[in-house]
Amino acid sequence: MRGLRVGIAAALFGAAAAAALSGRWPWRRVEERPPARFSAIPAAAAKPVRFPFVTRDTLHRGETLSHLLARHGVTDLDPGALGPDLEPRRLRAGLVFSFHGVAPDSAPARIRVRSSPERWVTLQRGGDGWTVRSVPVAWQTEVLRVEGGIDNSLYEALDREVSDSELAGPERVRLAWDLADVFAWEVDFTRDIQPGDHFTVVFERLRSPEGEVRFGRILASELSVGGRGLTAFRFEAPDRKGGPRFYAADGRSLRRAFLRAPLEFRRISSGFSSARYHPILGRFRRHEGTDYAAAPGTPVMAAGDGVVLRAGVAGGYGNLIELRHRSGITTRYGHLRRFARGVRPGARVAQGQVIGFVGSTGLATGPHLHYEFRVNGAPRDSRRVNLGDGDPIPGAERAAFEAQRDRLLALLHPSPVPPPAIAGVAADRAARGARD
Repeated sequence: MRGLRVGIAAALFGAAAAAALSGRWPWRRVEERPPARFSAIPAAAAKPVRFPFVTRDTLHRGETLSHLLARHGVTDLDPGALGPDLEPRRLRAGLVFSFHGVAPDSAPARIRVRSSPERWVTLQRGGDGWTVRSVPVAWQTEVLRVEGGIDNSLYEALDREVSDSELAGPERVRLAWDLADVFAWEVDFTRDIQPGDHFTVVFERLRSPEGEVRFGRILASELSVGGRGLTAFRFEAPDRKGGPRFYAADGRSLRRAFLRAPLEFRRISSGFSSARYHPILGRFRRHEGTDYAAAPGTPVMAAGDGVVLRAGVAGGYGNLIELRHRSGITTRYGHLRRFARGVRPGARVAQGQVIGFVGSTGLATGPHLHYEFRVNGAPRDSRRVNLGDGDPIPGAERAAFEAQRDRLLALLHPSPVPPPAIAGVAADRAARGARD
């Protein structure tokens, strides 16, 4: 028996040696494991897998994605091949990554990150390497209605009427700025507000599956300012370029040929004057514009559609942009820190386009924008000029606009039984009032 076993073993070794020398094997070779690779898979093909151990980490300032991944033992991922949602150049410090594993000390099998407010990206390790799945955040839209009195400022009024549970502080700021923008051509919120004024606004609030809440967009609003009643309805024609605009109830556009102010400012530090004391020159002289105090770097917008006449250093103006508009009108923007990309003589700009940033160049004691409005070369007070008439709704869009207006009017003036989202807000506000 022992001799038989030795004979079989010798025969096997001999066959193996002969196969090795000939390059042929009597059985299938075990292939080498391919290197880790990156591939995209459709969202529907991904099967949920539970990884009970999760570690969260953030991308540090000045750190690359490779450094972050290596810190968690992930060295077989190429950050440059993760697709547009995780392009390394666009990743900002503070972005939160979650690393999921089957054990506390195991290598991550899944990585999840919110690449933007709109998308989740999941990287998952499998037998063939890593796969990526990018899916949009399923924001749910709720419609809310808020109203209240304006005693001092629009922001203070909204901050008082909208609770933290309805919208967080930064989102209330967005709501206030957007509402001010809707009526920017009709109301100067730094000068026209009086005690007893009133606002009503219908807007969309977005809620994510994770419970996040943020401001969406304004749908309609009413203002009572200085005895004037103003209404605004959002309308977007399906076949017209330029995006949605706001119109009065009669279909007149609230947009004008020029902005009342070309930036978001803190206060007016100097107005148009025939004899203003200059703090640097130490003498009285004409001040042919309006000075808007604002933080350094605040974006400055073109007040109207036009062409850049000049963009450069101009004496006491410092860095100056001058735009030419229709009907002999020019506007000037002085003391800028720098110009926006592409702003040069001959370039065309659109109303609301960022053309520069607030600075303190030239004869300036602090950061502010010096803004001038000229008609045929003569300076005019930009806060008192006629900003032009709004274009009416085209005849072909009139029926669609009126239908949209009537739907929004029903939200501005709801029936005694409000929609669920509005009822929830009313109940929350009532409870808060009872606590106070």
